[in-house]
Amino acid sequence: MTLELALDTFGDVSLDAEGRMKPQDAVIRDVVAQAVHADESGVDFIGLGEHHRDDFAISAPEVILGAIAARTSRIRMGTAVTVLSSDDPIRLFQRFSTLQALSGGRAEVILGRGSFTESFPLFGYDLKDYETLFNEKLDLFTRLLRGPKVSWSGTTRSPLRNQAVFPTLARPMRAWIGVGGTPESVIRAVHYDLPMILAIIGGPAARFRPFADLYRRAADQAGQAIQPIGVHSPGHVAETDAQAKEELWPHYKSLLDRIGRERGWPPVSRDKFEAEAAEGALYVGAPETVARKIAGTVKALGLSRFEMKYASGPMPHEQLMRSIELFGSRVAPLVRDMLA
Repeated sequence: MTLELALDTFGDVSLDAEGRMKPQDAVIRDVVAQAVHADESGVDFIGLGEHHRDDFAISAPEVILGAIAARTSRIRMGTAVTVLSSDDPIRLFQRFSTLQALSGGRAEVILGRGSFTESFPLFGYDLKDYETLFNEKLDLFTRLLRGPKVSWSGTTRSPLRNQAVFPTLARPMRAWIGVGGTPESVIRAVHYDLPMILAIIGGPAARFRPFADLYRRAADQAGQAIQPIGVHSPGHVAETDAQAKEELWPHYKSLLDRIGRERGWPPVSRDKFEAEAAEGALYVGAPETVARKIAGTVKALGLSRFEMKYASGPMPHEQLMRSIELFGSRVAPLVRDMLA
């Protein structure tokens, strides 16, 4: 497949013109406008992450994706990620087969376990079942993707016997597995013959090369065609490197410091921010700077998709819109030229 240049967001709750935090309903409407702008700017894919927290507005991404489908004509759309462990695979399949119909075949789902755990108590699941829930639900969901009727049995729900699930897919739908960076997760993606998205949120992308190599080697040994590999990393684009950094820094720090307080991490320093921008997983700067770094990551890992999380913390909607426009209209063409 050709290289896809993509964007994603968790619907980070952002600041309004007066510096106040917006209500979540306003943020959701902003996300739809951002996706429409991404479509107009030439971005290949827009992903919406599922969370159940007060700092991220998107808890039902498929509903928002339906609104996006109705207002766009070209861009592909999906989740980044769907927390499969605490969802019902049959209902998830029905929502996405409906989105596939609404969008004219532009829907995708990225399946993952998520980096937050709020959905487990919210939907009545026990974290001790973390592995079993994901493995069994992934097994059922992939069977739904590949046939009009499914038979399945496991420990997390009642069995199915030659069960039809509606609406059926009028055309195939791509599903990916989101991987945080363990060999077991890579092998799982190969086992189910699904493309893989690596979440690289810190450090140089090149350190993930062993996972990309393992994925291709395992697929080859299994006699499978090698599926696409993608990367998800944070970033921000502005007219100059200095402007991009100054716009992003306070919001990036706000986001990571809040998560750090929950997880026992120290506050993020400006030196750490600058190091991630220079050599790590932060793609921030002018279009030429961001394009060079993306091109380097694509070559280092042999990627088919690069997906930039364009919203980090409470960055205002207007800055996000400009970043989206620059990514689609300038970064993406530059990357393709650099790799030609």
